[in-house]
Amino acid sequence: MKVLKSGLDGAALLVQLRGWAEAEGFSQIGVADVDLGSAEAGLLAWLSNGFHGAMDYMAAHGLKRARPAELVPGTVRVITARMDYLPRATPEGWQAIEWQRLARPADAAVSIYARGRDYHKVLRNRLQHVADKLAAAVGPFGHRVFTDSAPVLEVELASRSGIGWRGKHTLTLHREAGSMFFLGEIYVDLPLPVTAPAQAHCGSCTACLEVCPTQAIVAPYRLDARRCISYLTIEHDGAIPVELRAAIGNRIYGCDDCQLVCPWNKYARRATLPDFDPRAPLGRATLLELWRWDEAEFLHRTEGSAIRRIGHARWRRNLAVAMGNALRAGVDDGLRAALVAAREGASELLREHIDWALGQG
Repeated sequence: MKVLKSGLDGAALLVQLRGWAEAEGFSQIGVADVDLGSAEAGLLAWLSNGFHGAMDYMAAHGLKRARPAELVPGTVRVITARMDYLPRATPEGWQAIEWQRLARPADAAVSIYARGRDYHKVLRNRLQHVADKLAAAVGPFGHRVFTDSAPVLEVELASRSGIGWRGKHTLTLHREAGSMFFLGEIYVDLPLPVTAPAQAHCGSCTACLEVCPTQAIVAPYRLDARRCISYLTIEHDGAIPVELRAAIGNRIYGCDDCQLVCPWNKYARRATLPDFDPRAPLGRATLLELWRWDEAEFLHRTEGSAIRRIGHARWRRNLAVAMGNALRAGVDDGLRAALVAAREGASELLREHIDWALGQG
């Protein structure tokens, strides 16, 4: 463990940290201790229930997620950071606009966070800039930056450091910022002063549990990823379970329903960075428009986007399901003809989803 230079005041250093972070586009900074022992039982129960689905890396890392000092030896504190991602031009009443999009079967619904630049890249670089400023102030120190990129209990650390509390949908909530933000961490070997934890304010509200299209939130604070539309359309690389396809509707990458319905998101804040502004046409595309992308266009259109990592094949699989749901709703708009035209040259996996889609209307 490093010792702060003589004369350096921890509280004053935390004020500096917040200033450096704000200059990089972050909205909030906290500091957590590394003792997450009380979270281990819940993590083990979640894994034993198989709620992580095919995300085998979660089971492989095991309790390392709850033991920061094992993940990065020497770690004694975790600096936590929040970055708001609602696009800068988001209008008032944005939730209603998103619900309206979901009610138009021929439109493509992409999760708000994924319409701009890949947040992994944005946060990682800017967190490193904060770490560099800290090193300039205190001298060289051991650290490692994380942005949803390693076995880190992000929500637990965020809760313990005052960034927010764990909502019943399992996402972090803040009384003055809702949940429309990203989390990032810097593991450090500096004994920085910890910040006070956040208190929970969900009360008796169960709106997120009730609205989930696939009932993936099986209990308050408990998510079965195998049923979650975000998992199915992003992490899952096989066939989407037939019994869940209808509930996916026109969601082709991620799902925002539990956040759209959350009362706290009336306080959601706009991003300060242009990185999260939506790229054309992801904020307004139709299913047919996106279906027409060949792999080259998909790669070009999603360059620098989080969407690119699912690949063209999975993208088409998701679109086929949404197109089938549109056909069932009585909307064609050229969807059937497009599916039929693509069937012959499709992979076995895609063909199965196309055949399902064609059978829906």
